[in-house]
Amino acid sequence: MRDRRTAMKSAVAVLALVAGLGTASAKDTLTLGLPIEPTGLDPTISAPVAIREVTWGNIYEGLTTIDKDGKVQPLLATQWTVSDDGLVYTFKLREGVKFHNGTEFDASIVKFSLDRARADDSTNAQKQFFEPIESIETPDPLTVVIALKAPTGLFAYHLAWGDAVMVDPKTVETNKTEPVGTGPFRFKSWQRGDRVEVVRNDDYWDAGVPKLAAVTFRFIGDAQAQAAALRAGDVDAIPNFTAPELFGEFENDDRFTTIVGNTPRKLVAGFNNSKAPFDDIRVRQALMSAIDRQTVIDGAYSGYGIAIGSHYAPTDSGYVDLTNALPYDPEKAAALLSEAGAENLSLTIKCPQMTYTMRACEVMQAMVAEVGVTMNIEASEFPAKWIDEVFIKHDFDMSIVDHAEPMDIDIYARPGYYFEYNNPAFNEIIAKATVNSNEAERDALYGEAQKILASEVPALYLFDLPRLNIWASKIQGLWENEPISQVYVRDAYWAD
Repeated sequence: MRDRRTAMKSAVAVLALVAGLGTASAKDTLTLGLPIEPTGLDPTISAPVAIREVTWGNIYEGLTTIDKDGKVQPLLATQWTVSDDGLVYTFKLREGVKFHNGTEFDASIVKFSLDRARADDSTNAQKQFFEPIESIETPDPLTVVIALKAPTGLFAYHLAWGDAVMVDPKTVETNKTEPVGTGPFRFKSWQRGDRVEVVRNDDYWDAGVPKLAAVTFRFIGDAQAQAAALRAGDVDAIPNFTAPELFGEFENDDRFTTIVGNTPRKLVAGFNNSKAPFDDIRVRQALMSAIDRQTVIDGAYSGYGIAIGSHYAPTDSGYVDLTNALPYDPEKAAALLSEAGAENLSLTIKCPQMTYTMRACEVMQAMVAEVGVTMNIEASEFPAKWIDEVFIKHDFDMSIVDHAEPMDIDIYARPGYYFEYNNPAFNEIIAKATVNSNEAERDALYGEAQKILASEVPALYLFDLPRLNIWASKIQGLWENEPISQVYVRDAYWAD
């Protein structure tokens, strides 16, 4: 009898071990490759998109959010109402939300976060989103009343950006390196030059979310290295694969899902419009006329991408196709340069050291040479050096970068923005669009603004970048498109 009981116990133990192994081997972690390492982990104090890709919707959350179709949805606010005159927004907040350090989220947090974003000493990259705020009242812990100085049609939309996430007053000094938010994942570690690790927030307000226990964001700038990491299984997914010439190889590999998604990322080569000869519209128009956009797309991104004629993405509301405003015309380019007395123009373009930007610069260099322009390419480490020299100090002739934010045409109306472009008529149109709550009327105004840029070319408008997604075939829940800069892993999981 004792031998029988012993045998039964052994059998039960083996079954338990097998079951345990099955549970342990279930895939509940994810490693994603990203091309650029963030300079910090607080999206409310600095501009680089790489910060938001890691943190937005994963670590930090805002009152509203943008869904995968680009629509505004409730998040930390469950609902809101707008007064008839468009001046007062009343937000009802979600109950039971806590920061990762245990701090309770309430109306005082909202007031602190938005007051900080609009303060005189704010370094928020989108500070202008918060400047229309006249006052913030907190009649009770779950109600926030925001009064605006003037109607702002996109106010709830802008509150969904990474720049408007909620922060705990106790952690603002350390969020750059040890971020604390209310999101589905908690910060675990940051190995500089390699990876950021986050783990499941077991106290997350939305039960059952996230499904993954941990996510690692690995930073792999070299395009060939990205491909090698995917093939070796060192990363499970790369949402923004930057080796488009290799994308087709993964399309034919059953181990992977490949999808060409859309983004608001506009590749533009901006001029320093305050600096001669780029303060002459004829020179800017000449250089635009010297560029064959499709050749740039072919050379820089292996044919993936959509040509643009102004600073507006095809996915943005109110888009107008203006690629024919200044089409490829080398003869016109040469004539305009002659008229402007700039036949032997020599310029330097500061080019971030990403594969596609360097390739785009090389293609443009060859094209403008055909009309007598010498374009010297100066590599610029991105983001730190580029931000310091171009974005902050405006020390450049030309520079190329993709502007990742949706519907950001208003940057040309911002005083001191690095393009140094100043057009009162353009500024007036943007001001009217900003306060207009009627979508159709606002779109028409943005259409007028696009036409001005297409004609005056304060930057060379090249193409809208695609989102080249590659991930393991059993991964579900990652976004195919990029309505706003993010790598959203909240809903990701591995299928059986």
